[in-house]
Amino acid sequence: MKNTPQRMCVACREMKDKSQLVRVVKYGDEINVDLTDKAPGRGAYVCRSKECVDKLKKRKMLNRAFRCEVPEDVYARLEVQYE
Repeated sequence: MKNTPQRMCVACREMKDKSQLVRVVKYGDEINVDLTDKAPGRGAYVCRSKECVDKLKKRKMLNRAFRCEVPEDVYARLEVQYE
């Protein structure tokens, strides 16, 4: 039996299968939503739920995960996917 990779959602702090989460990646000075899960750089994961995305945006949790200011459009792109 093959183990499925587990990752923690930065919003709700729950461990889930990697396939249930969306990866946001920081590479250099760019921060993007990584829908392929293959982009290089530091990744942060968030659940595919409106509640987690709202919490992420309200508390600006990606700023802490990446230790820098994250542009509003990154939060907006995540929000559009889960309306």
